[in-house]
Amino acid sequence: MAALPAVTTAGPAVVVEGLTKTYSRKHAVDDVSFSVEPGEIFALLGPNGAGKTTTVEILEGYRRPDSGSVRVLGLDPISQAAELKPQIGAMLQEGGVYPVLSARQALDLFANYYPDPMPAGRLLSMVGLDGDAETPYRRLSGGQKQRVSLALALVGRPRLVFLDEPTAGLDPQARRATWSIIGELRDSGITVMLTTHYLEEAERLADRVAILVDGRLAAIGRPGELTGGDSTTVRLRTDRPVPLDLLSSLPAASRVRAIGGGEYTVETRDAGALLEQITARMRPEGILPLELRVGQNTLEDLFLSLADEAVL
Repeated sequence: MAALPAVTTAGPAVVVEGLTKTYSRKHAVDDVSFSVEPGEIFALLGPNGAGKTTTVEILEGYRRPDSGSVRVLGLDPISQAAELKPQIGAMLQEGGVYPVLSARQALDLFANYYPDPMPAGRLLSMVGLDGDAETPYRRLSGGQKQRVSLALALVGRPRLVFLDEPTAGLDPQARRATWSIIGELRDSGITVMLTTHYLEEAERLADRVAILVDGRLAAIGRPGELTGGDSTTVRLRTDRPVPLDLLSSLPAASRVRAIGGGEYTVETRDAGALLEQITARMRPEGILPLELRVGQNTLEDLFLSLADEAVL
């Protein structure tokens, strides 16, 4: 895989302060503040409608905030758009490529928009499309179209790249290959802002994550910091439904969630005591535990917990 050119950036790559955007009296983004350091992979997570897309579109200069301020590479995305655009790249879920163009032709076309573009051949090699370079875009698979979109986001040698669901529709092998490319972007000093619904992907790739819920910043930090601490999660599968209040009443249980199909997660600070309490409490009820697994909290556990709290 071709090496990427080194990038250096002074100061924060992104600064967001008190960002608010309202549609029809509903806060899509509500007083959100965060910063992104140069050369880090920063994942912006949240349920559908949480404000991720609005936030990214404001950073890209496609929407104006109602209040607050944003700076991208030290520039205002609206008033200094002409200076900012050549320095950023964006990978969208929909590629926006003319169907009759080949991957090489699309890259050659986009290269005309930049003063010092990366060569098409180098990009095609990087994303693994050497053998399909001349295939019309409309005949490419969904995964191959995603790779074209990624190459187009990089053609201008950006200092900052926005990746929107970069592995959506990819098979496991292609997803791992894309993860490798994203890691190389960081190693080259390129800042990556990533949105994804694959929480394992965010946990694997991101230096830091921010979770938006109902337009507000619910959590921010390194994945290990957000999921660490002295709490563990017990995953329970039973032969029939268990009343949540039964699990919540266990002395060692701190948080209970049903995940469907007779499966539950129970957070605890004393896994040994909780396992004893589960078996002792369910025996009189005639409930049979089919599976009990103990593990550290994951980013998915935190994500679902924050989303559940917002619903209550």
